[in-house]
Amino acid sequence: MAQTVQEEKQPLSSVLKLLEKRYSISFSYADANIQDKYSILPNEAFSLEESLIILKEQTQLEFELLGNRFIAIKTLETSQKTNNSFGTQQLEEVIISNYLTSGITKLNDGSITIKPETFGILPGLIEPDILQTIQALPGIISIDETVSNINVRGGTHDQNLLLWDGIKMYQSGHFFGLISAFNPYTTQSVNVSKNGTRAKYGDGISGVIDMQLSNTIDGKFKAGAGFNLINADAYAKIPLTKNTELQVSTRRSVTDVLITPTYDQYFKRIFQDSDLSNSSRNDNSISKNENFYFYDVASKFLYDITKKDKLRFNFLYVNNSLNYEEQSTINDRSEALNSNLSQQNLAGGVTYTRDWSDYLSTTAQVYVSNYDLDATNYDVVYEQRLIQENEVYDGGAKFEINYKPNTNFQINSGYQFFEVGISNLEDVNNPVFRSYIKEVLRSHAVYGETSLLSYDAKTRFTFGTRVNYFNKFNTILVEPRLSFSQRFLNNFRFEVLGELKSQTTSQIIDLQDDFLGVEKRRWVLANNKTEIERTNNQTIQPIPILKSKQGSVGLHYKKNDLLISAEGYLKKVDGITTRSQGFQNQYQYEIAIGSYLIKGIDFLINKQFGNKASTWLSYSYSKNDYTFNDLNNGEPFPNNADLRHTLALSGTYTLSDIKFALGLNWHSGKPTTLPINSTDGTINYEAPNSSNLSDYLRVDFSTTYAFNISETSRATIGASVWNVLNKKNIINAYYKSDNNDNITKVENLSLGITPNVSFRVAF
Repeated sequence: MAQTVQEEKQPLSSVLKLLEKRYSISFSYADANIQDKYSILPNEAFSLEESLIILKEQTQLEFELLGNRFIAIKTLETSQKTNNSFGTQQLEEVIISNYLTSGITKLNDGSITIKPETFGILPGLIEPDILQTIQALPGIISIDETVSNINVRGGTHDQNLLLWDGIKMYQSGHFFGLISAFNPYTTQSVNVSKNGTRAKYGDGISGVIDMQLSNTIDGKFKAGAGFNLINADAYAKIPLTKNTELQVSTRRSVTDVLITPTYDQYFKRIFQDSDLSNSSRNDNSISKNENFYFYDVASKFLYDITKKDKLRFNFLYVNNSLNYEEQSTINDRSEALNSNLSQQNLAGGVTYTRDWSDYLSTTAQVYVSNYDLDATNYDVVYEQRLIQENEVYDGGAKFEINYKPNTNFQINSGYQFFEVGISNLEDVNNPVFRSYIKEVLRSHAVYGETSLLSYDAKTRFTFGTRVNYFNKFNTILVEPRLSFSQRFLNNFRFEVLGELKSQTTSQIIDLQDDFLGVEKRRWVLANNKTEIERTNNQTIQPIPILKSKQGSVGLHYKKNDLLISAEGYLKKVDGITTRSQGFQNQYQYEIAIGSYLIKGIDFLINKQFGNKASTWLSYSYSKNDYTFNDLNNGEPFPNNADLRHTLALSGTYTLSDIKFALGLNWHSGKPTTLPINSTDGTINYEAPNSSNLSDYLRVDFSTTYAFNISETSRATIGASVWNVLNKKNIINAYYKSDNNDNITKVENLSLGITPNVSFRVAF
């Protein structure tokens, strides 16, 4: 075929993006298949079919046209095995690529996929922080700006399921919540679901955040290292033999050896209103010599036993540690004691995958996840020592079957076994008191799911059911899941999602100064009780199994570089307790069981200007109400996480190797309860959550510049400013009375203006 083309070859990934825009199509492929592939860009005069022929000649890849919009990319080896299937490769129809920015993709099952390796830039972020990035998605926000308190459609953070290579994680943040605990440079993809989740996911009634590491051996060495004003990190992907590979990464804070403006702001934000700062209010006692640091270590070993048999070992250790000295002078004698807090999550697992044929595969996994939160708090003035411990042991085994005879039909089913043990210790020396409670729960789950994709790729239907059995309670819960997507009039897509889910683990707050007031929440296990029980001088508080119901309807319009999206949803969660909600008003010490109901709509308009710029406006309206039969006369009242209005306006711009991002975040004030007066030290309050804090406003900026150091290495310099306007946002407020019955207001402020810079090198 005679042809006139641009002679200079480009990375295939760049060519595909240009062709997607030129022909209004979408490519679906495994990242490993297009790595290090280059092609010339076909002339605009060529038809789509002619362009695909050119790409095939240039890359030796197979391009399969599905309908008139979607093209699956396969290796020739895979194509020769079967004309209609992928084997282990999964076809995921991409309906919106470069969602907000590059590296973020919306799939036709309602989920969002984030690929840190191809991630562009977002306001305030100079590195692809996983849990900060997902907060740019409509319907996801953190009321207190932390990654350890992410609210997905009005839920609490403990209602999210966090998976790291299939292992459940109970700790999500460094610096006690300001930084994600998961290294983005060894994370290949992150799948985020707000509704209509896969049947294989359990124990997370709000959102699912599924992080996956690279799972293929390509025989190529890859490494990188970098630092910013908080931490330094390094990672490497090392081929050991033809069929083995080792992936390693580590990160450590520099905060205990280098004090930076970023650290100062982080320290003020996270330790305000904690024992570390409050003790200095006592004239007889001061805190000094604080020592804080964090680190994480991750590794994954890949072994391809044969072409059909694969073995994977993974390991992760996350640690936060705080020590400080409290000094006091009592009776002319100087006293000094050391208080400390440590938080860590250890995880490890083994996964075996067998490809029985081109269309049938099985996966088996065993794993252990251990979370430990320990605190020793000394009060020198009152000669008191308090020890608190919270430990979670989660061990599980999973077996999964995938059957995919062609690109239009798939069956996924499996069995899962979990054993979760959670213990809580409290030990006081003056007066002498000790309490140790441990609960263990074993559960079994089976699930089945069927996915159908029409030949023209316009219709996608997925239906599955998960059945959970809790032998301790002799309880069976059936949880159907639904995802339906229909394209019409070429540029419109109608979407329906629904699910029933349950959860047996949750976090509670007994006292606001627990664990030095820094990490107040402790994990507990459901006992499925509905009333308080008292046995052996112990009070057993009711913790039901959490149950949720959710349904949503969405409409999306996508043409060329314009996306307009709207999604309305209804979500009901039953079995919440007052202790899990962190009340700081008249219900702080009440014990009650209730529910919350949230109704809302998420709206997004995203306009892209080629590969140069992207702007978006997202707005969410929601009404989130509690109902506790024993509180507020059984009448509904606003949820602590009821943010009625949320708005984000952002833009990114790329100029050659320089990227810029600027964004504004605004939301209505968090509900609060104002005091009326104080009687005998007891504060009388108005109706619960009947007032609101001032509106929240924050402007962020970030920029990066990438350049080549050599033919095999590339460097990136970044700078960002969080809260450019230095707005003093109040993220929480509560009241307390002193010995004279005077009411004092305590306000927790957001991060002030926070600069950061980074430097990275990739090989």
